[in-house]
Amino acid sequence: MAGKPGRSGGARPGAGRKPNAPVTIKVEVPPSIETLAHTDPKVFLLALMNDLQADVKLRADAAKALMPFMHTKKGEGGKKEQGQEAAKRVASKFAPAAPPKLVAAGGKKV
Repeated sequence: MAGKPGRSGGARPGAGRKPNAPVTIKVEVPPSIETLAHTDPKVFLLALMNDLQADVKLRADAAKALMPFMHTKKGEGGKKEQGQEAAKRVASKFAPAAPPKLVAAGGKKV
């Protein structure tokens, strides 16, 4: 009814993308992990990763989640850290030399 005023445009019943059913993921935690009381998520993930009775996929996911806590990326770090590293490299070039040893001829004190 494009030609009639007030009848064109707007929402139409049944139009649009149909909503998907919600996806539920069931994760079974091994009983050895459930019995422990964990207050720190990092400790829990470590225990799950090291549990040999747990599913391999679950252990791998725990290891992936722990990676940022255990290892930093090579380029990771702020400007301050990069500046400090550069200053250390430059300062090592200008370190004072050790004084020369005073050795008398024939082992005698001077």
